[in-house]
Amino acid sequence: MSRPVIFDLFHTLIQGADEERDRVVGEMAVMVGVAPAELVTAYHATWRDRLVRWDVEETIRILAGRLGGTPTNEQVTRAGEHRRAFGRRVLDSVSTATLDVLDALRGDGHPLALISNATADTAEAWPQSPLAQRFDVAVFSCDVGLAKPDPAIYHLAAERLSVGPAECVFVGDGADGELAGAAAAGMTVFRTTEHNDTDPGWGGPAFATLGDLPVILREPFKVMERHHAW
Repeated sequence: MSRPVIFDLFHTLIQGADEERDRVVGEMAVMVGVAPAELVTAYHATWRDRLVRWDVEETIRILAGRLGGTPTNEQVTRAGEHRRAFGRRVLDSVSTATLDVLDALRGDGHPLALISNATADTAEAWPQSPLAQRFDVAVFSCDVGLAKPDPAIYHLAAERLSVGPAECVFVGDGADGELAGAAAAGMTVFRTTEHNDTDPGWGGPAFATLGDLPVILREPFKVMERHHAW
């Protein structure tokens, strides 16, 4: 079996859509009767809670309440669907080129997994996305109560692939300390800069185009030499 490859999602396989995310939250604020700028700030400030604790509606109720709002159930439901629609759009934005890379890796026999620090709207949209059918395992922080760079989330993904972490290759842009977390778990780590140069201080191997990955992984000894040389 070819080595399993574990991917990050945002800024690795797809753009993070950060500006659109803030715009959507501002629109949700109008729906629930609070100040848009204040709700955007509250969303940013509660990132970790939303990654591992709160679902879509729970987030809206808690944050609107903290800002003095008293939204009705109907308002919360409307705002929640607006957020879910955004999550679907972001996942559907994956490029054909990226899907072709994943198909090439699968064609070479690589099992594929995803580890994403993501909120509930992304995890809910995942099964219907063009990406889902190409992955054997998908681990979302909001589903498992763990987030990168906690080594436990990497070990969980490897366990679901029925392999040890040292058998896995991890590919990510580097947000949230994910590269160091993967290395600490024993994985071979590659940084991608295709969508965002997130962790320029990372000292390991990197590539600028995801399309390079299938060729790199067809040269396993060179992969290991690069990994240890860095």
